[in-house]
Amino acid sequence: MIILKNCRILDVNHEHDQTHYSILVAKGKIEKIVAGDLQKDGASVLDVGGKTVMPGLIDCHVHVIASVANLGLNGRLPNTLAILRAVPILQGMLERGFTTVRDAGGADYALARAIEDGTIDGPRLFTSGKALSQTGGHADFRDRYDNSDPDPCGCNRNAGAIGRIVDGVDAIRKAVREEMRGGANQIKIMASGGVASPTDPIGNFQFSVDEIKAVVEEAHSHQTYVMAHAYTAAAITRVAQLGVKTIEHGNLIDDEAAAVMARHGTYAVPTLVTYDAMSKVGKQQGLSDETLAKNENVRLQGIEALKILHRHGVKMGIGSDLLGDMQQFQTEELEIRARILGNFEVICQATATGAEILDRAGKLGVIAEGACADLLVVDGDPVQDISLLVKNQGEKIVGVMKDGTWARQPAR
Repeated sequence: MIILKNCRILDVNHEHDQTHYSILVAKGKIEKIVAGDLQKDGASVLDVGGKTVMPGLIDCHVHVIASVANLGLNGRLPNTLAILRAVPILQGMLERGFTTVRDAGGADYALARAIEDGTIDGPRLFTSGKALSQTGGHADFRDRYDNSDPDPCGCNRNAGAIGRIVDGVDAIRKAVREEMRGGANQIKIMASGGVASPTDPIGNFQFSVDEIKAVVEEAHSHQTYVMAHAYTAAAITRVAQLGVKTIEHGNLIDDEAAAVMARHGTYAVPTLVTYDAMSKVGKQQGLSDETLAKNENVRLQGIEALKILHRHGVKMGIGSDLLGDMQQFQTEELEIRARILGNFEVICQATATGAEILDRAGKLGVIAEGACADLLVVDGDPVQDISLLVKNQGEKIVGVMKDGTWARQPAR
């Protein structure tokens, strides 16, 4: 048992609360919160001296196995190398204060289990298995001269592959069932063209209406949901109406599509930092000129998309979508958004809204009795200065706790 005393709590329910609280952590949960002091026999007491205690951050769009920015090359890595390279990526995320992440294609149950049982350090990992892509879609990394079988073994099972190719209603139903049997928490589909793939223009629709309906139905049968990669307003409208829960990226949205999302309760997970990072270092990371040109097109419209989504009241989670060495820019997503939405709104997106997306509202993303003890101790007030969560890979985050265990313990 641990008691944190003299805590200034910051979460969706505490924006400007200057009260000093004591928080009792036991068996991985927040057991009790009281104003002032708290006594408990056998508990270790840590006085944080008025520092901010807030929920661990939640990143709803990561690729923890993407150690190479060129995803086609990443998918060809030897399995052992791909997995071993994921270990420092996961450790870096936890060090930055992300205690929970949702992988958007590539990571599997075994990697999540390795974190859960303490084999490796990392955030709580919600996996999608392999993202589902049609032939010529966003997970088909063959160039136009490559007529080889994209998946000679029947499903892209290399550890470094983010997705698998599947066509047709029956095939896509089977693919969902296979990913769920393998331990996926949710299902990811590629519903429009993308930046990092060579033969699918951004404006393309991907998968037929019947295929998407089948995915949504199968996901619901497994008591989970579908997340969809989609850029254009038309693609977003299409999948929101078909029952997809979250739209990934969404840079080319318009007011009409945002209104559809709001009506259907569809969440958005913009990933603005990835385009910023690719524009800065993508060339050095081996990305092609064609990929970088597509990236520039969506980067310039990403900020406007954020304004549109906010105007229509669409709930947003935080996403980073970084690849290769660009993973280090993860927390910069917070600063990019805060310039438009304000610090507190972005903090709520990175905590409580992220938990809603993961179907863990009240258990993650809040400082509340009964919630998981995922806590950050921050030297300062992020509502006043969000860069405290960003500078030098989170150096002002002096304490990181996940499930009641310190990943980084504050100095006494």
